[in-house]
This record gives sequence, structure tokens and C-alpha cells, in this order.
Amino acid sequence: MWIAPDLAETVAAVVDEGSLEGAARALRITPSAVSQRLRTLEGQLGRVLVVRSKPARVTEAGAVVVRLARQYALLGHDAGVELGLEGPRRMRVPIAVNADSLATWFLPALQPVLRTHEVGFELHRDDQDRTAALLEAGTVTAAVTSQRTPIGGCVVTPLGVMTYDPVASPAYVERWLPAGSTLDALASAPVVEFDRGDDLQRRWLQERGVDPSRPPRHYVPASDDYATAIKLGFGWGLLPPLQAQTALEDGRLVRLDGPTITVPLYWQQWNLRSPLLSDIRDAVVVGARAALAPA
Repeated sequence: MWIAPDLAETVAAVVDEGSLEGAARALRITPSAVSQRLRTLEGQLGRVLVVRSKPARVTEAGAVVVRLARQYALLGHDAGVELGLEGPRRMRVPIAVNADSLATWFLPALQPVLRTHEVGFELHRDDQDRTAALLEAGTVTAAVTSQRTPIGGCVVTPLGVMTYDPVASPAYVERWLPAGSTLDALASAPVVEFDRGDDLQRRWLQERGVDPSRPPRHYVPASDDYATAIKLGFGWGLLPPLQAQTALEDGRLVRLDGPTITVPLYWQQWNLRSPLLSDIRDAVVVGARAALAPA
């Protein structure tokens, strides 16, 4: 069945803007026209595509249509560039990326793309274990993820390995770990975690033989603020070298005894012949391989 690009675009606009009224403003049509387009496509497919809540929510079937709409837009942009017809409108490219990559190497990696393409990046920050779900749902066109297995319709490129070292402030160590990172001390020493989905510190504790549910916790859900909390002595935590090295060198942080945690990262994107997507992938790969440990 053929799905008209304008109908698919309307579903994506409703999801992006969160309402029919917002989609109408983005598409420069009336809210009744948006509603009519939705009803038309839902009637053709025999499925509900958008739950009319506040904000509007996409259904599983609607996510397929949103993904198709983004692919239409990307291919249309590439064709317009090749034909010399592309106007001043920037192509919006949504990308999912984990917080630590975003805070360290990812933005410098993307910067060269701005020299050769009229593009507007929309970055979605999430844990590397959850970014692939945004790609699968059609929310983004590409993602930095820990998932190695390709999502349907996507291709995977290894980026490298992000390493994390256990660190804490000297004052924290003096108070909570005066005899070193012993099992008894770690069981009661406060730990800083990014959010409730962050399992890195739990993995580290388990590898040391400590019940990860025992230590008290602080949750700081922003990468730079997370690092600041550790430097201020809220707790110990795992930091990538790019964030910890300067503080380790000047004495604001010390490394704890124990293993380094490694997280392999991959770039997943739609399997489309798109010069724009290819250039973005190449730039991300170059930046990642300069900043991360080899896979």
C-alpha cells in the first residue's frame, strides 16, 4: 500500500509537536486539515496511529509511519541537493546519543558536517542501553548505542570502547574509605549514579563482590553535574578519562582500587543511500575513534 508523503509527514509532525494544533502550525495548515489527514491515513491502514492525548503519543503502527516520514524527508533533501533545487530550509536530523558521549567527544565530531551541509541537529540524550529504542520507534534517524545487533532496516558501525574509572575526591576517601576500597567500606560508602537506569556503578560493585543495593545513593542526571558531584565528595562514581583526567592530575580526584568498566559503542543508522547520513556517519566514526579506546 502506498502511503502518501504528506500524510506520513502529518503523523510525524503531530508526534514532534505533541498536538494537532502544534502540527498545524508547523505544517502551515489548519488543525482540521491535520485531523482529516490523520483520519484518512488511519482509515487506509485500518489502525490507530496517534493517541490524541496531551502530549499526543504515537502507537506502534504510528511509529512505523513516523520512520517512513523521516526517510521521505531525508531522501527528498538529498535529491534536492543533487538537483540544485534545495532551498534555504535546513534538513532536521534527529540523533540519539548517550550523555557521556555528548559531554565529551560527540559534538566536536559532528562539527565538520556543518561546513558541508545545511543541517539542523536535534539531539536526544539517553542512556546508551536505551538510545536504540528511539531509533526503532522512528524518533531519530541514527543513534550512538551499546546495542550491537542491527535494528530492522539499520546498519551498524563499531565506534570504539568507552572506559570508566572509579574515582572519588580525597576528602571523600579519607572519610569513607580510609583503609582503601574494602568490601565492608564499599557497602556503606555513598555512590553517585546518573539516574535509576544507570547500572555502571552496580556492575562495578558486583565485580568487587559487594551487594549493589546496600550503599546509599545520590542521583545526578546530567553528565557535567554528575562529575561535579563526585569532585565535591557526594560519593564515588565512574567517570570516563576525558572527564576525570584533569581532576586526577591536579589532585581533586583520586582513583579507587578496582577494575575499569568498559562499554562498547556502536553507530546505528537507517540503511539508506543518503550522502548526508553517510557524511554524518563518517564524521562520527572519525571523532569516536580519536577519543575512544579501540574496539
